[in-house]
Amino acid sequence: MCLYKDIVSTNRHCRLVRYTGTVPRLWNTTIAVHRRAVHDAVLNTAAALAAKHGLMLVTMSGIAGKTGIGRATLYKYFPNVESILLAWHERQIAGHLEYLAEIRDKAGNAAERLEAVFQAYALISHARRGHHGGELAAFLHKDKQVARARRKVHGMFRSLLIAAAKAGFVRSDIAPGELASYCLHALDAAGSLPSSAAARRLVAITLAGLRPAGGPQFRQRQRPSPPPRQL
Repeated sequence: MCLYKDIVSTNRHCRLVRYTGTVPRLWNTTIAVHRRAVHDAVLNTAAALAAKHGLMLVTMSGIAGKTGIGRATLYKYFPNVESILLAWHERQIAGHLEYLAEIRDKAGNAAERLEAVFQAYALISHARRGHHGGELAAFLHKDKQVARARRKVHGMFRSLLIAAAKAGFVRSDIAPGELASYCLHALDAAGSLPSSAAARRLVAITLAGLRPAGGPQFRQRQRPSPPPRQL
C-alpha cells in the first residue's frame, strides 16, 4: 500500500488531497522515465568530462553542475565519481554485446554470420581508438565487466567458428576455442588502425587465415550499420 499526495487547484483556493492505494501506473511510468533520463545524463556527462579533462579532475560537483541537477540529487543516484564511470562502462559493454548479437542474427549462412560479427567487432574496436585518455582507459580496463564481456565475445566467436567449420568455410584442424582466441586478439588490433577501411582489411586477413586448404572463400559483405555510439 502506498500513500501519496496531490494538490488540487480551484479558482479560489488550493486544497491538499490525500490518496490511499496503489500509485497509478502512468504516474509510476513517468517517474521511472524521468529517473532513467537523469541516470543516463549523469553517465554521459561524467564520461565526457573524464575524457576531456582526465579522471582526477572530475568531481561530483562538476558532474552535477554540467548535468543540471543538484549535488544532493546526484548522491541519491551514485556515491562517487568512480561508481558513475563504472556504470557508464557497463552500459557501453552491454550495448556492444547486444549489437553483436543483433548483427549475428540478421546475417544469413554460417560464413556470413561469422564475417558479419568479425567486421562489427573490428569496427567497435576501431571506434574506441583515441576515444579515452590513458588515465581513464587504465581505470576502465580494471573493470571486471571487461573480462566478462571478453568471455562472452569469445564464446560467440567459438560458436560461429564451429558452425562455419561444419559448413566447410573454416579449418577444423585447430580447436575452435583456440581459433576464437586468435581471432579475438587479431581483431583487437583494429583499435590501433588509422581508418575503418583498414579495420575491414584486417577482418579479411583474419578470415583468410581461417580457410581450410581448397575451401570456399568468404564473400565481402556490405558495410554493417554503425556500432553503438561512443561518448
